[in-house]
Amino acid sequence: MKPASFGYVRADSLDEALGVLGNEGAEARVLAGGQSFMAMLNMRLARPRVIIDIMRVPALAELAQRKDELVVGAGVRQARLLAMPGLERTLPLVAQALPFTGHVQTRSRGTVCGSIAHADPSAELPLCLVALKGHVHLRAAKSRRKVAAAEFFTGMMATAKADDEMIEAVSFPVANGEGTAFREIARRHGDFAIVACAALVSDHGIRLAVGGVADTAVARDWPHLEGTALDDALNAFAYELDARDDVHASARYRRELVRRIGRSTIEEAARCRA
Repeated sequence: MKPASFGYVRADSLDEALGVLGNEGAEARVLAGGQSFMAMLNMRLARPRVIIDIMRVPALAELAQRKDELVVGAGVRQARLLAMPGLERTLPLVAQALPFTGHVQTRSRGTVCGSIAHADPSAELPLCLVALKGHVHLRAAKSRRKVAAAEFFTGMMATAKADDEMIEAVSFPVANGEGTAFREIARRHGDFAIVACAALVSDHGIRLAVGGVADTAVARDWPHLEGTALDDALNAFAYELDARDDVHASARYRRELVRRIGRSTIEEAARCRA
């Protein structure tokens, strides 16, 4: 299929992009990597009047550590983040998850913030942002705000971003001695996850985030649990996610994956911490 007709603006500055977005509102869409958005255009699931290309805006290319967080600008491609020196020390969970994000070809074009904006519940980067309690930095022509990941994702491919806002950057808290692990089950490597789990184990306890089951990635915090206590917590979490049958897997299978993969991911994170 071919997309419906649209206007195209190649923004050279952030002010230009925000100006067009402010004027067009819901009729405009921001284009970064385009790995998901172009498919939606071709299937006419998205029919914007204007597309704003932001990939030549220098202000959106930032990839830098600020104090205790890593800030990733809207123009940073996934491959660039994965190749960042020291990523396995700064953001070990993201370093573990990024190789599962699509394929080499898509990571070379797709952006980190684009995946966050797309808000697919099976995607790895939104899951990591929720697991790490990261933030989304939103910008409009006359305002800016910082939204916690758990509040940004409001439903399946739905977010708290207003029509006149764009994601300027996302920020991930840097590692602080906790053990981390990431695992997912998919039909093929690079496919969207049937179930994905991201775990952090620290002095304060256990944090497990699960994607691919509910309409958004969901995280739970527990004290240090072992044996049947951990099994009971995982079982309750699996049912709280309200899994549904679909063409990829049954709800029962997804719940079992949450229990099994969740436990093995937590155990791996605990070993990494040790």
